[in-house]
Amino acid sequence: MNSWPEPVERVAEVLRTAAVDARIEEFPEGTPTAGEAARAVGCTRAEIVKSLVFVCDGRPVLALVPGDKRADAQRLSAAAGAGYARVAKPEEVVSATGFEPGAVAPFPAPNVSRVLMDRSLLRHETVWFGAGSDCHMAGLAPSDLARLAKAEIGDLTEA
Repeated sequence: MNSWPEPVERVAEVLRTAAVDARIEEFPEGTPTAGEAARAVGCTRAEIVKSLVFVCDGRPVLALVPGDKRADAQRLSAAAGAGYARVAKPEEVVSATGFEPGAVAPFPAPNVSRVLMDRSLLRHETVWFGAGSDCHMAGLAPSDLARLAKAEIGDLTEA
């Protein structure tokens, strides 16, 4: 039984409870960017999920976008049914998700009003996302990610 740091344990608990085929790996050298995460895992940047917190009409929204694309604030606000979207400030990220910026996992996100996931992530067999620290990544099927994160699928990235 692994003993993970507390934020990583929160992610592991969701995966255990859901009984999905997933794995968490530790990368001591760190995975702070999509490029470094892809190199560490041995996949493409498109298979890395960036978990980004935006504030849409005053409510925190979590956007799951591929590591090789940029989130589009206009598309994101439209998908959230909001008038505007802006990147959350560090303290807003912590308050919405319980995770530090740069270590945000797609779940559990207790104070996020909704989760949106870019449709392009569904093309992959496995996607990898930050698992609560800048040294831990978790991999699972994108359909499981969408289900566990209670994500709505949409087009969220720049064309």
